Amino acid sequence: MAAATLSYEDLGLVQGDGWLFRHLDVHIRPRDRLALIGRNGAGKTTLLKCLAGLIETDEGRRTVVPGSRVVLLEQDPDMSGHASLLDWVLAEPDAPAEHEAAAIADQIGLDLSRPVSTASGGERRRAAIARALAQDPDVLFLDEPTNHLDLGGIEWLEDWLNRFTGAFIVISHDRTFLTRLTKSCLWLDRGHLRRAEIGFGGFEVWMEKAYEEEARAAEKLDAKLAIELRWLERGVTARRRRNQGRLAKLHDMRAQRAAMIGGPGTAKLAIAKDEVRSKAVIDAEHVSKNYGDRQIIRDFTLRIQRGDRIGIVGPNGAGKTTLLKLLTGELAPDQGQIERAKTLSGIVIDQQRKLMEPTKRVRDVLAEGGDWIDVRGTKKHIKGYLKEFLFSPELTEAPVGSLSGGERSRLLLAREFAREANLLVLDEPTNDLDLETLDLLQEVIADYEGTVLIVSHDRDFLDRTVTVTLGLDGSGRVDIVAGGYEDWAKRRRQAAPAAKPKAAAPVEERKAATSAKLSYKDQRDLDRLPGEIEHLEAEIAAVEDVLADADLYTRDTKRFAELSERAARLRDKKHAAEERWLEVAEMADALAR
Repeated sequence: MAAATLSYEDLGLVQGDGWLFRHLDVHIRPRDRLALIGRNGAGKTTLLKCLAGLIETDEGRRTVVPGSRVVLLEQDPDMSGHASLLDWVLAEPDAPAEHEAAAIADQIGLDLSRPVSTASGGERRRAAIARALAQDPDVLFLDEPTNHLDLGGIEWLEDWLNRFTGAFIVISHDRTFLTRLTKSCLWLDRGHLRRAEIGFGGFEVWMEKAYEEEARAAEKLDAKLAIELRWLERGVTARRRRNQGRLAKLHDMRAQRAAMIGGPGTAKLAIAKDEVRSKAVIDAEHVSKNYGDRQIIRDFTLRIQRGDRIGIVGPNGAGKTTLLKLLTGELAPDQGQIERAKTLSGIVIDQQRKLMEPTKRVRDVLAEGGDWIDVRGTKKHIKGYLKEFLFSPELTEAPVGSLSGGERSRLLLAREFAREANLLVLDEPTNDLDLETLDLLQEVIADYEGTVLIVSHDRDFLDRTVTVTLGLDGSGRVDIVAGGYEDWAKRRRQAAPAAKPKAAAPVEERKAATSAKLSYKDQRDLDRLPGEIEHLEAEIAAVEDVLADADLYTRDTKRFAELSERAARLRDKKHAAEERWLEVAEMADALAR
């Protein structure tokens, strides 16, 4: 086994009146791909800063191989005092060379001359990524790297990290991101750190097993501790089983909506019955919206029914917020019309979590200083209601400023979900949330009786929650697909070749038209890749069938890890093959015209 590039032995840190964590041993080896997992408030961000050497600990010894470069990508870096993003990128003593930062910025579509004062959250995030990656790190710490990134940015970062030759530890709420990239897990739980040589895909099974073993051991020592651990273990297991049941229900809802939606790129509904019309809460017909000479939304038609969960996806600047505002009535269309049910009343949970005053107590935010909260017509004691949102009841007197970013987000959700409404609007709701809170949010959405509109770049979250996906590409067209993110992505992959003028031509005809013009390698890839992609899809399906066995991890941890890693490699290989085939198919079509 390779020697560690960075180690921290017996790490301990005091926070407030006690130890945040103590006696932690962390060893980071070359090429490690580690997911750091834990509840909001467990100290994940603090631990990363300790490992990076930015926080002086109260105990422990940190050692780094001489000459190794350790870089931290912070979740919310302070850019105040800098005129432009480039000024900030080059400001630190360990800043990268300007040409290196500019090269990465160009790849992720960032103008570094943008003034800090007018930069969006996505532009700030890209600037932080450019500075971190351009430093050529040997060990890279990433704290919620996908926050504020659009899908294209997330996929670019995934590709970069897959090719990265150093080691990294990542904190992220994005399950898809973690599953595709990580090969080991660090679990920070109640001040203790555990490590397992499994990718994130095996984390939940490992966590359940750890809780079960800990509860059995605790029974011999402390009945109170045993009860707490049993509650934790049963809660995790029960939530997982409930989510499986909800996913089955979600698939049924998607099938029903698919029967009502027309072919790709359209929103032609079947002949409306009175029952369908009576369930409609938002009815958009031939809606268009322009900003100057640019058409943001073009000829959009959709009937949203009571109980629908609508996901809105697309790159930054494609028009997601515009579409959301059109649907909710904040904006009027330039053409077409949108009718809304007269009884429609909504609440909006957006990214403005900083609006909660840090000096207010949790009690003040939830119940205006009282002990009881009205939860959609039912009185509940705030301590009991806090437990429903994974808070300790003792936090009622805590100031908001003492909570972590994720805990503040969870508190905001608790407050907003208590309100009476039949339309719920969520704008990037997963930012700053831990995985347990995401599970909770999925439950709440699944049980919500009204209609939900979600803008998100979190692919796994959309796959678990929405019945219809609205996909924007910046051209003004809105693709309407029954299902989640993967259903939309699959539709795009299927539609890409068909959109080419000559794509439907027989293979022999294409060969005749292009063999003399394409290079040997390009022609060979054009001919062989469809079969290779089909073969990879079959391999992926076979591996996933084995991984679907819920008892596999318990029986054979090593085989589970090997299969998880193999599935990730096969998916990456298939994605690369599809991209290459589309590239040469476009070349062939251009030459054939």
